[in-house]
Amino acid sequence: MEYLEKHSTEMHKILFTGLDTAGKSSIIYALKREFSQIINIEPTKGISRRIYRLLDNEISEWDLGGQEKYRISYLKNPNVYFDGTEVAIYVIDVLNNARISESLSYLKDVLYQFNTLKIKPPINVLFHKCDPNIIRSKANEIDNTIEDLTKQIKEIAKNSELHFFRTSIFDLYSIMSTISEILLQLYPKAQLVQKAIKEFAKKLNCQGLLIIDNNSIIIGSFFENDSAKFLLQESIQYFLTLNDCFLKLGKSDEDDQILAQKLGYHFLFKSILLKEGDSPYHFSIIKEHNPYELYFIKNEIQTFVERLIDIIKR
Repeated sequence: MEYLEKHSTEMHKILFTGLDTAGKSSIIYALKREFSQIINIEPTKGISRRIYRLLDNEISEWDLGGQEKYRISYLKNPNVYFDGTEVAIYVIDVLNNARISESLSYLKDVLYQFNTLKIKPPINVLFHKCDPNIIRSKANEIDNTIEDLTKQIKEIAKNSELHFFRTSIFDLYSIMSTISEILLQLYPKAQLVQKAIKEFAKKLNCQGLLIIDNNSIIIGSFFENDSAKFLLQESIQYFLTLNDCFLKLGKSDEDDQILAQKLGYHFLFKSILLKEGDSPYHFSIIKEHNPYELYFIKNEIQTFVERLIDIIKR
């Protein structure tokens, strides 16, 4: 993810924290679609920081390594690590029962530091490693673990704004949708963008539409029914990965698009630049098979892009 030069755009601090091996860095690598990095990932040493753009805002993301020696350092220097946090993301490995108590204890310490600093960021708890294959075999056990954790966290964080999510790197959409929902809390125009996307989808007469930025953040979506939602959610990872492969090969063009036909639907994936020099936005559209209508989509997308630029610049 590219680093940006400082300018007048508002900066928002996002804090990823939790114990070592909880999966914080894996979540970040998944959003960057750097899946090869996840295989050989090592615990984060200290903190890892990066800055990226979300629409017309800049996100300063702090990934705090969770090893005990680092946690002690953070708690001793809260002004350095915790101050200025606008959104906190706390990751818990729900499969590691042996460290649940340790994780809850550290969460309590983090909340104490926020209270000392007189800041009250929303606390977004990710019950991580809810992998699909494990869910199928241990659904009741994991549900019970999460239910118990939720009760304990609500007791620990009585005065905090809490949000709970289930995530897995083996379900990329679970991570994309979770982090998108969290980050778009910071963006006051998110509802305007979503409304425009819904109107655009209906104008195209399509069954589903996802618009995703290059950081895998879902800017907005529309689904006419559960089938369209399932198909787009399941296919988006593959379209993004295929598009990344073409880019690595230097095979990209302004008019490039990926088009597939299956089950009576057309799937259209197209990347668009809102501004020269910026990272692209990716449109993923599912539409009932009608080849004649596909010829009009390109012009409609360009019209919508101009509408989106207008909303962002207001």
